[in-house]
Amino acid sequence: MIQWSDQEEGYCEGIFKSAFFRDDEGSDELSVSAQRPELSECAEKCVAAFNSLTEAQITAICEEIIKSAEENGDEEFELPELENALDILQYCWFTGIYVNMLSTEDPVAFVAEGEGDWGSVIGFAVQNNEVVYVGTEYMDCMRAE
Repeated sequence: MIQWSDQEEGYCEGIFKSAFFRDDEGSDELSVSAQRPELSECAEKCVAAFNSLTEAQITAICEEIIKSAEENGDEEFELPELENALDILQYCWFTGIYVNMLSTEDPVAFVAEGEGDWGSVIGFAVQNNEVVYVGTEYMDCMRAE
């Protein structure tokens, strides 16, 4: 699933095809990063979980992104009327995911990162197949070694 580009001590990165979310150019290729190459199996699990988010989970993520855009947007951006929550994805994009696991025994956990036309970053955290956070402080969900 992942095409690895860097696998060095202390860092590894690759790309994968996203089943739903897109980048700022509309591409389905997003990045995946892990703290070390030994977590490549964890990265595969995270990508599979990311691509298996349910419609209900994606809708809930989008609803929270809308709230964040309204609260954190700059004065120049006015969020237009949206027909449904998924329409927010016309105004934001994702760049990749970070593995938030320290070993293969950990429950699957990752953080997704993106940005919105309203001028701030946006992300969400998933742990054990549950969306646990959506907003601008998503990196606070990352576990440290």
